[in-house]
Amino acid sequence: MPILRLKDIRAMSSEDRRKKLTELRTELMRLKTMIKAGGAVENPGRIRELRKAIARILTIENEQPKSAKEAGEKEKRKGSKKA
Repeated sequence: MPILRLKDIRAMSSEDRRKKLTELRTELMRLKTMIKAGGAVENPGRIRELRKAIARILTIENEQPKSAKEAGEKEKRKGSKKA
């Protein structure tokens, strides 16, 4: 079961996404450190879930500015054709 679902991530504000991203990255780093130190991890599948959740958040973060940026570029193109 995923840590975060897409609809939950999309419902978050950008600031909440950044906070969650920081939390997930910290947890992932902690688990990786435990493995490197030779310790046993309770749930090895958690690492994969964390990586996927981080990727989902980053994907959605990159989608939103891109759509706003594309709208701005279209306006610039329209203006440059007239000139």
